Amino acid sequence: MSALIDFPLAPRRHADASLSYQAPVPPSSALGLVRQARVGIVEAQRETAPAQRYATAYLAALRAAAAMLALRGRPHRGRARPTSAWVLLTSLAPEFTEWAVFFAAASATRAAILAGVTRNVTQRAADDLVREAAHFTDLVAEAIAAAGAGRA
Repeated sequence: MSALIDFPLAPRRHADASLSYQAPVPPSSALGLVRQARVGIVEAQRETAPAQRYATAYLAALRAAAAMLALRGRPHRGRARPTSAWVLLTSLAPEFTEWAVFFAAASATRAAILAGVTRNVTQRAADDLVREAAHFTDLVAEAIAAAGAGRA
């Protein structure tokens, strides 16, 4: 989907009253969420406990997904029940479907961690999630930057 569909170009008046067009600017909420995701990645990289590292990386990825949802807008759902960010990401940004599936699969582990069940989280699993969350966040940041430049 192009940025022109997501963010229609609005005419801007100059002193000579002629119309020109300005590239759309990504919503500040999307930019703020990407910043928060990046901070979360740094926190996850510094964390030594595997379970906490995993949960922090997951939260960073969730914030990156929220940034993409803020960029693309919310689909009309009428009176539908709440939906996972990963399901919404698949519908609004199909290019991120594989990422959504990957992180949705990690949701159960994060829920277990939040419930205090941490014995199944290995250092390797935490490291893998941190690495993938960082990569995903970078891709979302690039998509947001491209949308701001009018290239998405």
